[in-house]
Amino acid sequence: MVVELLTAGAAVASAGFVYVVTAARVVKQYERGVVFRLGRLREHVREPGFTMVVPGVDRLYKVNMQIVTMPVPAQDGITRDNVTVRVDAVIYFKVVDAAEAVIKVEDYRFAVSQMAQTSLRSIIGKSDLDDLLSNREKLNQGLELMIDSPAMGWGVQIDRVEIKDVSLPETMKRSMARQAEADRERRARVINADAELQASKKLAQAAHEMADEPAALQLRLLQTVVAVAAEKNSTLVLPFPVELLRFLERAQQAQAIPPAPSAPATPAVERKPGRPAAA
Repeated sequence: MVVELLTAGAAVASAGFVYVVTAARVVKQYERGVVFRLGRLREHVREPGFTMVVPGVDRLYKVNMQIVTMPVPAQDGITRDNVTVRVDAVIYFKVVDAAEAVIKVEDYRFAVSQMAQTSLRSIIGKSDLDDLLSNREKLNQGLELMIDSPAMGWGVQIDRVEIKDVSLPETMKRSMARQAEADRERRARVINADAELQASKKLAQAAHEMADEPAALQLRLLQTVVAVAAEKNSTLVLPFPVELLRFLERAQQAQAIPPAPSAPATPAVERKPGRPAAA
C-alpha cells in the first residue's frame, strides 16, 4: 500500500514538474508578453519576469520594446527643380503598445520600412535640391510626421528620422563646383576692389600732405632708396625729378618748331585827287 502511494506521489510530482516546465515562460526586461488563449487576446499583457501559460491552450508572443534602428534603402527621385538625386535615411522607432503591434499589423517592422521608403520618395518630390542639401532638419521633421501618422495606429512610435546622404550626378557636382568657384572669385574681386578704393583714398590724403610739405616727398624718396638698397641686388635706383623731365620736354618742343616767316611789305598806292583808289 505504501509503495503504491509512493508511486502515485512520484507520478503526480513528475506530471507537475513536466507541467511547470512546459508552462513556464520568462519575459525579459525589455520585452512584453502578449498571450492568445484559443485564438483570443488576453487583456493582460505579461510584464517582465517569470510567468505561466496553459500548455496547448495559450500562445505567448514576446514583443521587443527597445528602440529599433532601421536603415531606409536609398531611393531615386526627382526634386521639385528637376534634379535627379538618390537619398537614403535611417529611422528610429519603438513599440509603445505590444498588443496593437501584434494585432493591427502582420509585421510592424516591414510595415514601417515600406512606409519610410514611400514617405522618403514623396518628400524628395516636394523639395528643392537646396533644401535637401542645407535644410535637412525641416525635411526630417516632415518625414517623421508622415511616417508617425499611420504608425501610431499600429502601436509604434517614430522616435526620429534622419536623412543620411544625398547622392548627386557627376554633372551636377561639377556645375555646383563651378558655381562655388565663381562665387568665391566674385567675392575676392569685390574685396580686392574695396581694398584698392581704401588705398586710393589714403594715397590721396598722403599726396595732399606732401603737397603742403615738399620735404615730405624728398623723405619718401629716400625711404624708397633705402628699401631697395636693403635687397642684395645689382639694381641702382636714382631719383629723378619729374619737373626736370618736363623742362627738357618743353625745351625740345621749342627747338623743333621753326620760326614763323616775316610778312612782305605792302607798297603804298599813290592816290590822285578826285579818283578812288584801285581795288
